[in-house]
Amino acid sequence: MSQTLINANPTVYNTKSFTRRETQDEYDDDIEDPIDSQEVFDLIRSISDPEHPLTLEQLNVTQFDHIGVDNETNTVLIEFTPTIPHCSMATLIGLCIRVRLLRSLPDRFKVDIRVRKGTHQSEGAVNKQLNDKERVAAALENNHLLEVVNQCLATASLRGTEVLSN
Repeated sequence: MSQTLINANPTVYNTKSFTRRETQDEYDDDIEDPIDSQEVFDLIRSISDPEHPLTLEQLNVTQFDHIGVDNETNTVLIEFTPTIPHCSMATLIGLCIRVRLLRSLPDRFKVDIRVRKGTHQSEGAVNKQLNDKERVAAALENNHLLEVVNQCLATASLRGTEVLSN
C-alpha cells in the first residue's frame, strides 16, 4: 500500500451479491461453456486497491454494468472508474485488472481495458498505456511493480466475498 494517500477518504460502497444458477450443462465437459460478464466481474471484483485495504468493487472502481464479453469475436471490454479524477493509481489499477485476466481467461480473448470516459483527467494516456502490449510487458518486467500487482491480486481469488483488513 502507498505511504502517502492520494485519496485519503474514499467513498466505500456496499457490494452486491450475485448468485449464478448452475445448470447440468455446466458440468458436462463436452459442452462449451461461454464466458460472460458475470464471470469476468467475479474475476476482478475482489482485487485490492493499491492505496487502501478495500476491493475495487467496494470503491466502485469496477462495476458489473461496465464489462462486456463477446464470445463470437473473443473480446472483453472492461471500463473502470478511478475514485478521483486525478488518481495517480489509475494505470496500476488497470494493470492489475489486465494481469488478473491474463492469468485467468483463455488466450483466445483480446482484453481491452479503459478508464470510463470523463472520469480521469488523463484518460487518453492511461488507456494508451493499458492497451499497449509492449508497455504492459515492460511494466511486468519491473520486479517492484510486479510485486505490487501481486499484492493487489492476493485477494482476487475471493471472488466477491468480503475482504477483511488486518
